[in-house]
Amino acid sequence: MDVYSVAQVRAAEAALQETVPAGALMQRAAFGLATNCAQLLRSVRGKLYGSRVVLLVGGGNNGGDALFAGALLCRQGVKVTAVVAPKALASQETLPLTSHQVAPTAHEEGVAALKAAGGRIESALSREEIPDMVVDGLTGIGARGPLRAEYAELVEYALWADQAGALIVAVDIPSGVNPDTGQVYDRAVRADVTVTFGAHKISNVVTPGAWQAGVVRLVDIGLEPHLPELPVARLVTEPNSWPVPTPGDTKYTRGVLGVVAGSQRYPGAAQLVVGGALAMDTAGMVRYVGPVGASVVERYPNVIPSWTLAETGRVQAWVVGPGLGTDDAGASSLYELLSSDQPVVVDADALTMLAAHPARFELVRQRRAPTILTPHEGEFVRLFGPINGRRLDAARHAALFADAIVVLKGDRTIVAAPGEPPLVGPTGAAALATAGTGDVLAGAIGALLAAGFDPVLAAADAVYLHAQAGMRAAQRGPVTAPDVVDALGPPH
Repeated sequence: MDVYSVAQVRAAEAALQETVPAGALMQRAAFGLATNCAQLLRSVRGKLYGSRVVLLVGGGNNGGDALFAGALLCRQGVKVTAVVAPKALASQETLPLTSHQVAPTAHEEGVAALKAAGGRIESALSREEIPDMVVDGLTGIGARGPLRAEYAELVEYALWADQAGALIVAVDIPSGVNPDTGQVYDRAVRADVTVTFGAHKISNVVTPGAWQAGVVRLVDIGLEPHLPELPVARLVTEPNSWPVPTPGDTKYTRGVLGVVAGSQRYPGAAQLVVGGALAMDTAGMVRYVGPVGASVVERYPNVIPSWTLAETGRVQAWVVGPGLGTDDAGASSLYELLSSDQPVVVDADALTMLAAHPARFELVRQRRAPTILTPHEGEFVRLFGPINGRRLDAARHAALFADAIVVLKGDRTIVAAPGEPPLVGPTGAAALATAGTGDVLAGAIGALLAAGFDPVLAAADAVYLHAQAGMRAAQRGPVTAPDVVDALGPPH
């Protein structure tokens, strides 16, 4: 599923606008918005006729969308009240109007349409009665920066209504969120559902903005033929094709993964990496290198242990770092693997050693074999600097800096590779926010890498299946990392 920037969406709208009558795009958007609102009222409230809906209306196209949608709802028996904010633009900095955008007079037409349908226009908000639904039509994709003070009361009303049990629906994106980065400002609407038009926007799929968006519903307004071939990101909605062993395969042709992880202090890390690798059922063999081989083999008797890298046989890819420690022995293993011509997944303590000695990044940048770095946000900051709520940009810049694939873990994990649109994984981090689940992910990525997967797809597929495993494990109760191993596996 492709994700686009505001500039890309605006250009597509301009191209489409030349082929349709004036105002057609707003009418398409309003119809889609009204349809979704009606479905929500029926499914959640059990009724449409007599439901109370409050529209929060700003000065841009979002306000027009909300007003025309309100008029359509009125005709279905919904009691609609619109509170119109000052027509001043909602942010400190705003994209310039282009020729295809509807001028502010569209709001006057929207107001007239709502009144003609039986809706009301109010200049002040009342909290005497809780509405069934609040529709946030304040800003939209043209806004940048924090909301102006005159919008504060309307946002506070939406937050109050949310706490009181009203459904909150955002038009295109929630107000108070940067559409191109996913940054969330001090005042922002938190929606249950966001109805977005024409294409998916960055802020609706990348955290923290995605948390404000809730469930995202895409309305087709005819943009697809006019969108560019290359999006700014892609949402991973399913894994790619999966290899099936053939009669001629052996454990070596299926791929051999080497794992350098675990220590006397953290023996469990080695088991979790190995468990994640074996659960994928792609690699023909897993070799373990380190001091806790006995406990690993006791748990997984099909693993081949050794004490040192020099003793290890044929390997197609490596995972290094989880529970390894940061002593001289760990640093020596990391240096040797980064100096090799085999793909390497670098996680946990190995990332800590890279952050402590930035010169070691030269080893990463000079490698010809694929390198996959898998930091959580704390490790990412130590490696690459602050994220500042711009996860997609941060991951993309880190991949360019390191000349490596960067997997920025968290809810909606991002897989970024130099020169390619980043891939955004599904949600699932709430269940995965427990010790050791990152070790499981590292093993899963390594197994796919050893099996010959494209490195970017190896990371993306593992992220997707890992998130799904977390959600399955959560259905059975509190989640631990071994639970994720048990729930992990190839796509069904």
